[in-house]
Amino acid sequence: MERVVITGIGVVNAIGNTKEEYWDALAVGKNGIGPLTYFDASEHRTQIAGEVKDFQAEQYLDRRAASRLPLFIQYALATAIMAREDAGLDLDKVDPYRAGVQIGSGIGGIGVLEDNAKILAEKGVKRVSPFLVPYMIINMAAGQISIRFNLKGPNSTSVTACASANHSMGDSFHIIKRGDADVMFTGGTESAITPLAVGGFCAMRAMSERNHEPERASRPFTKDRDGFVMGDGAGILIFESLSHAKKRGAHIYAEVVGYGMTSDAHDMVSPPENGEGAAKAMEFALRSAGLPLDAVDYINAHGTSTPIGDVAETNAIKSLFGDRAYKIPVSSTKSMVGHLLGAAGAVELIACLCAMEKGFLPPTINYDMPDEACDLDYVPNESRDAKISVALTNAFGFGGHNTSIVLRKFTG
Repeated sequence: MERVVITGIGVVNAIGNTKEEYWDALAVGKNGIGPLTYFDASEHRTQIAGEVKDFQAEQYLDRRAASRLPLFIQYALATAIMAREDAGLDLDKVDPYRAGVQIGSGIGGIGVLEDNAKILAEKGVKRVSPFLVPYMIINMAAGQISIRFNLKGPNSTSVTACASANHSMGDSFHIIKRGDADVMFTGGTESAITPLAVGGFCAMRAMSERNHEPERASRPFTKDRDGFVMGDGAGILIFESLSHAKKRGAHIYAEVVGYGMTSDAHDMVSPPENGEGAAKAMEFALRSAGLPLDAVDYINAHGTSTPIGDVAETNAIKSLFGDRAYKIPVSSTKSMVGHLLGAAGAVELIACLCAMEKGFLPPTINYDMPDEACDLDYVPNESRDAKISVALTNAFGFGGHNTSIVLRKFTG
């Protein structure tokens, strides 16, 4: 079985449009949440979001693509280009049938659907765009990346709500491990800050309504949290077989060593309070990595800032790790960037790579009111120097999807 390593990173989110900007922002606990500006949200219950700032698609795409492609595809292409450059990967020297793409997204081109539904209602069916379908369907981010780079190997998309990126990265891990590819572009992308999507989450009362202080709205594990804050962006990584990466002398950020997934079989949107399915996903990930519970140095939590979800994840960690749960630092970087839905797992795995590479724990900002039901070490408010050899990152999605990925510092 092949070993799988990470050699390239591309990222765009509310606190950085490059790996360097993102990592620097994590170190200082930068807040990326602000008033929603993409559309007039004055009638929405939630009027705040983790929007991407100053993204220049023309730096990565030609003018036509930058003006026509929906944002979730633009983000995916831009971060894929960043990741390939970061990896120093010359694809002319890679068999195209040994290189593939697995990109997750929860909602994809919902904005394209909204726009064309309005056109249909106001102007009739003849004015519906011929690009509606190819710009709306979620798999087109992966499709566009494969076209851009001539990647003819495995190509697919996971659509499992907020677990989408983790499922895509887990699938990529197994594809390389079993020898079906040498290189995979993988991660997640999302651009769901639209009137309809925000309106739908508002109707569910799932999002924070702390509109008067947006910078304090994403408050994972705090007593007065009142829901998540939506963010957008993408994270794309280059996964490679170790033999392929070594042959070309690539810089290796970390080794992917474990992946676990389960289903709650409980409720459409709420996890069981005991976090049983989440605990099992972490257990299975560590088992597949061949690592004991006491090997874990850091957990990047799903930590959405929802009343039910944060308790369930805390209970899952405690049920799996027992007393040692209180000694493992756990943080939620969603406190800074918001919840990127189907892309969340990718930007959070990149945060784990930052922690391992730079030697610090990203903080959970806005942690100022402890909750007796959430009583772990959440690395409150400020980053902390730490040596991290093994990190575990969680992503859970509506429908009861639970995923965990284990990373190990590469030592040869």
